[in-house]
Amino acid sequence: EIGEKVAPSEAVYSVEEALSAAGRLGYPVMARAAFSLGGLGSGFADNEPELQALARQALAYSSQLIIDKSLKGWKELEYEVVRDAFDNCITVCTMENLNPLGIHTGESIVVAPIQTLSNKEYNMLRTTALKVIRHFGIVGECNIQYALNPKSEDYFIIEVNARLSRSSALASKATGYPLAYVAAKLSLGVALPSIKNSVTGVTTACFEPSLDYCVVKIPRWDLAK
Repeated sequence: EIGEKVAPSEAVYSVEEALSAAGRLGYPVMARAAFSLGGLGSGFADNEPELQALARQALAYSSQLIIDKSLKGWKELEYEVVRDAFDNCITVCTMENLNPLGIHTGESIVVAPIQTLSNKEYNMLRTTALKVIRHFGIVGECNIQYALNPKSEDYFIIEVNARLSRSSALASKATGYPLAYVAAKLSLGVALPSIKNSVTGVTTACFEPSLDYCVVKIPRWDLAK
C-alpha cells in the first residue's frame, strides 16, 4: 500500500511445491519450517538437490515450509523511531550489524550509529522508516530492520517490531534518549514536544539525538550457566 518492499517468499506444503517456489524466486533460497523455534528445520539451498534434502527435513518439524529468496551477505540495519498521537515522528537511533544478514542480531556485533551508508542511503531508509510507522498507525516506539544490498541501493524491510526490544535498550544507552519513558508517555497521548527528556533535563523528546557518539555492542556468551 505504501510502495515498500519485503523479502520475496512463498509458503509451501510439500517438497514439490518447494521446488516450484524456488524456481520462481531463483536460487539460492532459504527454507525454514513455519512455527518452529530456534531455527529448527531451516537452512540455505543453492540448487534442487540441496533444497529437496532441506525441505524433507523441515517438513518433519512443521506442515508448512517458508521459501525465502536468499539475502545472505546483505547488510543488516536497524532504525529506532517514535511517533505520537499527533503524527509527529523522529528517528532516535540507527544501528548497523557488523555481521551480514544471516547472523542473528543478538549474536552479532552492532555499531551505532550506522557507519557505512552514504547520506543518500541513510535518508532513503529514514524516510521509509517514517512511512512505515505512520502507515501502521503506531503510537510509541518502533524498531524497523532492513536488508540492504552492499553493491546497490536495493533494500527490503525484513522486520517491524512495534514495541521495545533488545535494540531499544542499546539505542537508549547509546543516545541518552529514554525510549521506555518516552514510549510510556506517548501511549498516554502526550505529544512529543510536551515530553521533557528525563536524561538531559533540558531538551524535549521531539529533538533527534545528535550523532556525536559511537557505541559498539559485542555479544557475550556466559558459558558458566
